[in-house]
Amino acid sequence: MTTKENSLNWFEISVSDIKRAKNFYETVFKIKMEESDMMGMQMAFFPSEEGSGKASGGLCQSPMHKPSGDGAKIYLNGNPDLSDALSRVEKAGGKIMMPKTAIGGFGFMAGIIDCEGNAVALHSNN
Repeated sequence: MTTKENSLNWFEISVSDIKRAKNFYETVFKIKMEESDMMGMQMAFFPSEEGSGKASGGLCQSPMHKPSGDGAKIYLNGNPDLSDALSRVEKAGGKIMMPKTAIGGFGFMAGIIDCEGNAVALHSNN
């Protein structure tokens, strides 16, 4: 890994109910996620542009994927304004753990628990 490469290449958010979790993230971010079965796993993918070099990931349901509020934290893109995504979290079945918080010249962050019990962070420039 170098300073010119992404430090994150791929992420998976563990879920126990792929349909419910997909609906949660589609609602919060106003996106559409494509589903697929791969190697015994049910997956739903966040929007991405293949070959762009930008990190992406998805939701994953399998025996080895266990939702948890502990462990690694990922920051999902809440641009253009984090307040928009946060306004939909509780209606979609999640919980806001840390409200929109300024982080100096780095924008804003917030912490949520998704509908599966995962702790996820959100970030936006505004």
